[in-house]
Amino acid sequence: MDGLSNLPIDELRHAAPEATPLAEAMLALVRMKVREARDASGQEWSHFAMRGNDSLVDAAMMQDVERRVLASGYRFDWSAAVSVGENPAIYKPGPDADGQGDAFMFEHPDAPTGEPDADGKALCGVGDNVVRHPANVTGTARYIRSNERVMQYLTDGVPPGTIAVIDDSGGTLTAPIIDQFAGVICAGGTVRSHLGILSREYNIPCLMNAKVTGIRDGDTVTIEATADAKTAEDYQDKVERTGRVWRTVGDAA
Repeated sequence: MDGLSNLPIDELRHAAPEATPLAEAMLALVRMKVREARDASGQEWSHFAMRGNDSLVDAAMMQDVERRVLASGYRFDWSAAVSVGENPAIYKPGPDADGQGDAFMFEHPDAPTGEPDADGKALCGVGDNVVRHPANVTGTARYIRSNERVMQYLTDGVPPGTIAVIDDSGGTLTAPIIDQFAGVICAGGTVRSHLGILSREYNIPCLMNAKVTGIRDGDTVTIEATADAKTAEDYQDKVERTGRVWRTVGDAA
């Protein structure tokens, strides 16, 4: 530890695989900063951690961590492919490796499917409805999975009627443009995830924890925003309460 003391977290073993290189780099630098502050204070850990040492661990320290990470060559990468990386068997990327072209789609093995109805709408998935709306919403599916697409939409505007298909429930990537979406389908998270909260605040129909299959960029999709909203109690009691997703196929598209 280069002469620095240990922290309680140093004795813990990873219960899961390590995080991304960027997250590990940030964590290592934060640990180092906390060690330096603790050693400089001369305090026991319990006193240092519990007695309000805000002046020792402050915003300037975290800004220095950020500067050092950037100087090392790391960049704050987009985070939208987290679910694909963690659950490749569930969120399978198509031939389009960057997940941004017509060939890419989610293929969740548990996604319910059905034959097209009289209007050409075929069931292709379900998700946890964040807020119950008075009407379902239909629009054009657009996978939002790269900084490049976000920057394009920031510059040119989000195409009207866009239903964003996202696999990261954090919402960080899409926050600058979320108010322009007609709807959101997110493959991860819960109704209380960051993205769920943002969609609720902007009154945008949103299905979280979605199990969908067969939706490609540019498809016409419909979100059952009129479905009952899922509650925290539903998660605790393992109550299945979902809204459906349909894809319009054939001439109806």
